[in-house]
Amino acid sequence: MIPVSSPKTRPLMPRPQIARNGPVLSRMAYGTWRMLDDAPSAQDINRRLHLCLDLGVTTIDGAEIYGGYAQEAALGAAMALTPGLRDKLELVTKSGIYIPHTTAPGRRVAHYDATAKRLTECVDAALKRLGTDRIEVFLVHRPDWLTSIDDTANGLNALVKSGKIRSAGVSNYSPSQYAALNSCMESPLVTNQVEFSLLHMDPIFDGTFDQLQTERVRPMAWSPLAGGSLFDRNNPAALRLAKEAALISPKYGDASFEQLAYAWVMAHPCQPMPVIGTNRQERIQGAVEAMAITLDREDWFGLWVAAKGHGVP
Repeated sequence: MIPVSSPKTRPLMPRPQIARNGPVLSRMAYGTWRMLDDAPSAQDINRRLHLCLDLGVTTIDGAEIYGGYAQEAALGAAMALTPGLRDKLELVTKSGIYIPHTTAPGRRVAHYDATAKRLTECVDAALKRLGTDRIEVFLVHRPDWLTSIDDTANGLNALVKSGKIRSAGVSNYSPSQYAALNSCMESPLVTNQVEFSLLHMDPIFDGTFDQLQTERVRPMAWSPLAGGSLFDRNNPAALRLAKEAALISPKYGDASFEQLAYAWVMAHPCQPMPVIGTNRQERIQGAVEAMAITLDREDWFGLWVAAKGHGVP
């Protein structure tokens, strides 16, 4: 049996609501997209969860498709090693993407399915795999162009009413897709998880963040380090950013480029929640330390200019 970390050992960490009608989550989430990359045991994952807990990262982000459809079961097995651990965490999971895989030998083509029937089946299966009776935030992983907003909303509304999910949101939705689905929700959507980083700024320009500020909803930001492209020496934008980060780092206690990149994401007024995508302890710790960084306006724009390779309009 692995003991639960003592709350007294955890640093203070802001725990805002993700939306006016949403649950209280941690300021950053631990992402499990690559959780199984190093073939960890249940004990390894359990230790990683305790590290996150000690650092105040209580929100765990996953998806049905992650780890070759194995992530949810692996997370459930790891949580089961410590009685009471699951109740100290907020679980986020997603469904709706289906690809040819050994778990579905008859599947021929990758596709999306966000019908009420499918979402209900997915949540029931996720609850079993995770070994829990509820999911704090359930997301539709991708917009399904062949399912009506009424059908998707009916499924989400019923799941919220049942208590199987505490709240519903979406991932990778455009502002118009978000607004359309939200118009059919009895309890408003609580987040849109979108890609956002110094090398992918679309949510600033395409209306996504404007809409979420209007709705008083915090986005979740996946790939906040651009999937590692920020550190690609063959990427001119990454080289410019590294130079700018080195210039301003002394102002922020010699913060690393990685930490400044997290701080840049979190500085936007809609308060994006970065999803930490590493399995390495020192990098998880470094990401959390980035919360203490408040970038000066000029430095935030300095990183913007370095990323774009030109001045502001």
